[in-house]
Amino acid sequence: MAHMNRFILAVCVSIAFCFSAPAFAAPRPNVVIFIADDLGYGELGCQGNPQIPTPHIDSIANDGIRFTQGYVTAAYCSASRAGLMTGRYQTRFGYEYNPIGAENEDPRVGLPKSEITLAKRLRDAGYATGLIGKWHLGGSPAQHPLTRGFDYFFGFTHEGHYFVPPPYDGVTTWLRRKTLPDGTRGDKQWTRQDGKLILTAHMGHDEPSYDANNPIVRNSQPVDERSNLTDAFTRESTAFIDRHADRPFLLVVSYNAVHSPMQGDDRYMKKFAHIKGMQRRIFAAMLSHMDDSVGAVLGKLRDKSLEDNTLVFFLSDNGGPTRELTSSNAPLRGGKGDMYEGGIRVPFLVKWPSVLPNGKVEHAPVISLDIYATAWAAAVDRPNLNRLDGVNLTPYLTGQTSQKPHKMLFWRQGQRTAIRVGDLKLVRNPRGRSSADWALYDLAKDAAEQNDLSTKAPHSMKTMREAWQELDDAMIEPTWRRGE
Repeated sequence: MAHMNRFILAVCVSIAFCFSAPAFAAPRPNVVIFIADDLGYGELGCQGNPQIPTPHIDSIANDGIRFTQGYVTAAYCSASRAGLMTGRYQTRFGYEYNPIGAENEDPRVGLPKSEITLAKRLRDAGYATGLIGKWHLGGSPAQHPLTRGFDYFFGFTHEGHYFVPPPYDGVTTWLRRKTLPDGTRGDKQWTRQDGKLILTAHMGHDEPSYDANNPIVRNSQPVDERSNLTDAFTRESTAFIDRHADRPFLLVVSYNAVHSPMQGDDRYMKKFAHIKGMQRRIFAAMLSHMDDSVGAVLGKLRDKSLEDNTLVFFLSDNGGPTRELTSSNAPLRGGKGDMYEGGIRVPFLVKWPSVLPNGKVEHAPVISLDIYATAWAAAVDRPNLNRLDGVNLTPYLTGQTSQKPHKMLFWRQGQRTAIRVGDLKLVRNPRGRSSADWALYDLAKDAAEQNDLSTKAPHSMKTMREAWQELDDAMIEPTWRRGE
């Protein structure tokens, strides 16, 4: 009888375990998203730049997939990040413009509460969630990262931040000024005697006051951070992995490099001493510094035996502002702020060693919205979210389907707007207060957007205008505009 009771107990325990066991047969993947700030399309080694080695970022392409036609949803930081974090065109919920400075504190600015971030989805599914670096999706308490699904936040909430605090020790600093100390303006520079501070009037305006009411915070408490922010973000990212190595996690590493203000760390300035132009040398130092940071985070994944089952993305939030940073978008036209390819097509890499092929170059258009859908499908066994505009890329990348991820892509920021259908792109890109006519390009033959087909292909022009109007009608007017 005692033997029978033990047998019955063992069966009951086994049945109970079966019903209480997790629904996921295999370990759920970690998700790491690296976001570079203002990095141009042509600047990585894997994108063809021989001047600035980026071996660690390039390793993501070597071990995974490089997209030659990877897009973001906006040509400016904040709106682009709104799309990435929600998996939806931000114009669906009225997020269209780019707050700067004190505008970040306006409670109307930031992600609406109606939008569910990837962090919130994954945290509700049992993931640990962390954001290290730049947020730029609202500076009021209601829009703080901790209220939008992140368990942990280390960074700042505005559009930019100095990499080191005054007096800027250990870096060479390049700052914009309307007027130089000798009273001159225009395409001029002034250099301090020690060579560590360069003021330039070539942009015709002052450097924004990035640090005003924009402290570095740990969760919600200001900290006195003395390390270069690129190093601090490395430290915090690797520590996050250490703390959560025994459970699935989402880690967003959101650099402020290579965004201005331009500050090159002394170690990296020596590395690029052969570059004659000081502005370009500082840019190279900042990019190389970020590359080493990416390498340290990837190294931590290897050290913790997490590399094979971690889904890693790397992208820039928009194209590079060339005059401001020297950041090249070659061979594309335009840059940050433009609806030409140079403003919205970005370096875009992914790897997931246990699932995706390695060393592949993919030419089908993809967009940052797909990161949400791909990560969600990888993390849970209920991948369909009808409200998303992004798609799960894994079936296409693994050959389970030959259907390309997108037939159409859409962009709108004020009067600047575009749509891509197949290889055709319709774009309107006015400058300042000027109006602009629509232009039509065949990107398969003209990625640099030099040959306007709008008068040569009237039928295509009409079809594209109708497609744009249909999508635009599904969007809403912005809930906030600059200057209001």
